[in-house]
Amino acid sequence: MERSEIRESRKIALLKKVREHDYGKYLYKASIQRIRGFAGEDITFEFPVTALIGPNGSGKSSVLGVAGCAYKPIKPGYFFPKSAIGDESMSGWRVEYELVDKVLNQRQLVKRSSNFRQAKWVRGEVADRVVLFFGIERTVPAGEKTRFKKLTKSSYVHQGELLSLDAEVATQVEHVLGKAVTEFRITDVGQDDLFLIGKNGDQQYSEFHFGAGESSIIRMISEIEQAPTNSLIIIEEIENGLHPIATRRMVEYLIDVAERKSVQTVFTTHSDYALSPLPNEAIWACISGKLKQGKLSVQALRAVSGRVDRKLAVFVEDDFAKNWVEAILREKLGAEFEQVEIHAVAGDGTAVSTHRSHVRNPAISFKSLCIIDGDSEQQGDDDPESGIIRLPGAQPEISVYDDILSNIERDIAILTVSCQRPPEAQAEVRSAMEEVMRTNRDPHLLYVQLGLKIGFVSEVIVRGAFFALWVRNNPDFCNALATRIHVLVQEPEAA
Repeated sequence: MERSEIRESRKIALLKKVREHDYGKYLYKASIQRIRGFAGEDITFEFPVTALIGPNGSGKSSVLGVAGCAYKPIKPGYFFPKSAIGDESMSGWRVEYELVDKVLNQRQLVKRSSNFRQAKWVRGEVADRVVLFFGIERTVPAGEKTRFKKLTKSSYVHQGELLSLDAEVATQVEHVLGKAVTEFRITDVGQDDLFLIGKNGDQQYSEFHFGAGESSIIRMISEIEQAPTNSLIIIEEIENGLHPIATRRMVEYLIDVAERKSVQTVFTTHSDYALSPLPNEAIWACISGKLKQGKLSVQALRAVSGRVDRKLAVFVEDDFAKNWVEAILREKLGAEFEQVEIHAVAGDGTAVSTHRSHVRNPAISFKSLCIIDGDSEQQGDDDPESGIIRLPGAQPEISVYDDILSNIERDIAILTVSCQRPPEAQAEVRSAMEEVMRTNRDPHLLYVQLGLKIGFVSEVIVRGAFFALWVRNNPDFCNALATRIHVLVQEPEAA
């Protein structure tokens, strides 16, 4: 997966802006007292672009609806209608909100609520804000939309003018789709229905021949660019109809528009590409009636929600720990490694709580193990029965790097070749290792910096070389971990 073009400094600036409530209007927090499968769950919108992830039926759309219903334009009955049959359980549904609204209060958060009582939704003094909602129907092809059927009739005579797309809209669409749209046109076909006309070379074609994703992106960006500052954007399944790269670029666009126009966005997704530009604070997972914050991958989400086809799930804090543990087990377990899934779950607290919830849940058939970093403050590793163990050392990246550096006299030849450098580059690699260790300020960048210094070698290759040597240098820990996992994989499943 390509890296996002959004710099960390931009993310930090937006996080700071939210924490300081530097918005005219902003949805800061929703406390779900009771809605569908949720009870007593809070979600804080710490970043102006928030992703909601989770398995099908986990409640993503419910949380999306909760966000929209904080404001007057979105009626609760749109997301939470009550059927005459089957919906007897809606009594007592309630959400409490904390909002930034400088019109209502310049200094403090404004509190509002929505609740369902006496067969209808009640919202007292509901706040007003421009809200744009883009549902799944946005990707229905133009040829299937009833309002455009008149254009296919031979008797239709078009009276409207063909207009160019707004220059800013065209620029942003091109960033997302990666194709030129400056010669595309838009026209009014009556009753405020707008219709798109594309162009490819000298050939002009109507929206009937657009891809569904292409059409929806142009329309969405057009509306977002026309929206006033401090608007709220609600999007269901942002990746619908889009190539994965276009999905990532669409999220990058939303971060850009958050900077330019103080616009807030909340969207649901099943795509890791949609998550890649976002900080941990921007991602919330809906799992079995609970809301968990942090950058879980969609694959890791399967394990967190109890959907694993293998015999053992191992939960670790981050991608570095995941790669480290994979290197150990791939070397030590052999074919049995295929029975294990290792998942980075965004933090030691999430790793420990996820593991413990699996141990307590009799409905989950696979076994679970948690491996936390040496510097974690989480408890549990002192009890062999807890299933929580620690990686050696303190800060993980430094621990591995130091281990290899301390044995560099013996291992420099293997390390050099493993980093895809020629044998005669040994002195250069050793010198670079020592210099990087002296000058590094952020341990997470050690392997990136070393790779650049020895000849633009990929971080993945450098880390792999270090892990392979670390496994060879630390047989006691590696064999003990492999033995523990072997026992768990071989144990019969509970009846």
